[in-house]
Amino acid sequence: MTRLPDPALAHAFEASWPPARTERAGGFLVGLGEGAGGRVSSARALPDWRPDDIPLAEAQHREWGQRPLFRAWNADQALIAALTDRGYGLEIPTLVLEAPVAALTDRPLPPVTGFALWPPLAIQRRIWEAGNINPARQAVMDRVALPKAALLGRLHDRAAAAGFVAAAGDVAMLHGLEVLPDFRRQGLAGWMVRQAAFWAAEQGAARLALAVSEGNAAARALYRGLGFTEAAGYGYYAPV
Repeated sequence: MTRLPDPALAHAFEASWPPARTERAGGFLVGLGEGAGGRVSSARALPDWRPDDIPLAEAQHREWGQRPLFRAWNADQALIAALTDRGYGLEIPTLVLEAPVAALTDRPLPPVTGFALWPPLAIQRRIWEAGNINPARQAVMDRVALPKAALLGRLHDRAAAAGFVAAAGDVAMLHGLEVLPDFRRQGLAGWMVRQAAFWAAEQGAARLALAVSEGNAAARALYRGLGFTEAAGYGYYAPV
């Protein structure tokens, strides 16, 4: 996907998963991630960026003890070329998908399958930790300054899945969807996405969006089956 996200989607994408701190370095905003992954530990370009600003962002990364890492939309070919010229290579190509909330709320959830609440229950935090959502990533959720909810999924009378959703105007973003291994491939992930959409509708959002690695074929198939389409794509760039 080579187009930029629309402004509402771009805003929700950033505001629903914020770094612990950002610092401007020339024409870049550098995120302090505190161990929460590349999304919040990367530098992203502002409209006035210049190639000469890249070393300033690198210096900010080093000051914080982070490896130099930039996040670029696929459509920003000038930035990608400038990073490539400095010896950067692509890591983790990622898609941003979106679907109309109305298309995901066309059928009710089975009874006691999904719940949306805040703050998260201890069982939700344990489900996240069993997957790839460590305490540092959970701290990202805690500091989101938007309407937000922790999603709890149940199957066979057991707490089996957790997720996070936050709404910024027209767009709600789904993050951190984890299903315990014993409960996968039984339809629960799809119901969790629909639960996020029901919550988003209550906030007045018309779209539900999420990010998924291009290499995650199973997740992409799930979202495609639910009606999600590609809205944008991005990648991380690190020194080779």
